[in-house]
Amino acid sequence: MKIRKINIDDLEALRNLSIQTFKETFEEVNTEEDMQKYLLENLSIEKLKTELENVNSEFYFAENNDEILGYLKLNFKDAQTEKLEENHFEIERIYVLKAFLGQKIGQILFDKAIEIGREKNLEYVWLGVWEENHRAIKFYEKNGFEIFGKHDFVLGKDVQTDLLMKLKLKKNSELNYDRHTY
Repeated sequence: MKIRKINIDDLEALRNLSIQTFKETFEEVNTEEDMQKYLLENLSIEKLKTELENVNSEFYFAENNDEILGYLKLNFKDAQTEKLEENHFEIERIYVLKAFLGQKIGQILFDKAIEIGREKNLEYVWLGVWEENHRAIKFYEKNGFEIFGKHDFVLGKDVQTDLLMKLKLKKNSELNYDRHTY
């Protein structure tokens, strides 16, 4: 499997994947009307094109044999959905196709985000996760995130609550590597 930074040529594939993974994740627990409104407003070609062209946002695909399995969206500086300190960055989206859940793809995408944050010498990574998405909350807690606040997330006409979670990044020099002697 490889992680590949995507660009404007991947716009249609990104849109299709975004819609499919969002529906797979949230369709059963939200109304059809709210889902359609959200998808039209937030995952349209125009909206995703604007996000892809933002120099402070980055998208990555997880691929295996040219099959896209999931994606990651990171926001830096003023692209973040909450205004936090300069030394923070946001994981806005980690989505994996339902058929590939449980295969560590989300973890690989998460690890890529952490690697990028360290390369940019950022101190914290943060994200918002729906308070009812227990699987995702457990995943982030397992990776060391702690809740530091809440914000509203509007899905269609439904105002939902996202938990804000953050993780202090260790500098590369602070990491404990298992070193093998050969």
